[in-house]
Amino acid sequence: MTFHATIVTLFPEMFPGSLGGSLTGKALDDGKWQLDTVQIRNYALDKHHTVDDTPYGGGAGMVMKADVVDRALVAAQEKGLPDRKMIYLSPRGRPFCQAMAHDYAQTSGLILLCGRYEGVDHRVIEDWSMEEVSIGDYVLTGGELPAQILLDATVRLLPDVLGNKNSLENESFELGILEYPQYTKPQNWKNKIVPGVLLSGDHQKIAEWRQEEAERITRERRPDLWQAFLKTRT
Repeated sequence: MTFHATIVTLFPEMFPGSLGGSLTGKALDDGKWQLDTVQIRNYALDKHHTVDDTPYGGGAGMVMKADVVDRALVAAQEKGLPDRKMIYLSPRGRPFCQAMAHDYAQTSGLILLCGRYEGVDHRVIEDWSMEEVSIGDYVLTGGELPAQILLDATVRLLPDVLGNKNSLENESFELGILEYPQYTKPQNWKNKIVPGVLLSGDHQKIAEWRQEEAERITRERRPDLWQAFLKTRT
């Protein structure tokens, strides 16, 4: 089963974008995952290809029309397996995290709806039982960049996408805390010396130092993660 992502968007030219480079791009070229798009405007039936209208109840901006988006979602569903999870990228959605990326990587793929303007008529979100997902507490001009971020985090977890599977084990968030600092040659750079323990060859001491540093950084920078991590140890 090949992971298959379909992006429902007004700007299909934004894809693959950053997903076409580095490991995700190589994996795409190698057929380890699939990516395609659906242009929402193609499913507007009037001569002007209207995809939005003024909101009921008044207010600034425009809202994407439920009937147009619905037809685009039908087309997206027909491109792949019918059981793919449908996600609407939205600031009010569930915060995206590493655990969610792992969950998505175990599926047959995703259909990602990218909103624009003031968003999408809520009826189409309800009708399709879409999961709303946010990449952070801020507002962007559309869902295309969040879709790329979500897919980058997910695709790199697919089998054989990363050359070294062990590199996943100690990454930030994989163990519930942030990653320890990394160093490479030269040993002395601008009079800043690599910590001696990393040169000792004592693998136990190195592991202990890395754990201590990861915990220290997490305590200092992400007290929320630290408190959650402490609960896993009790």
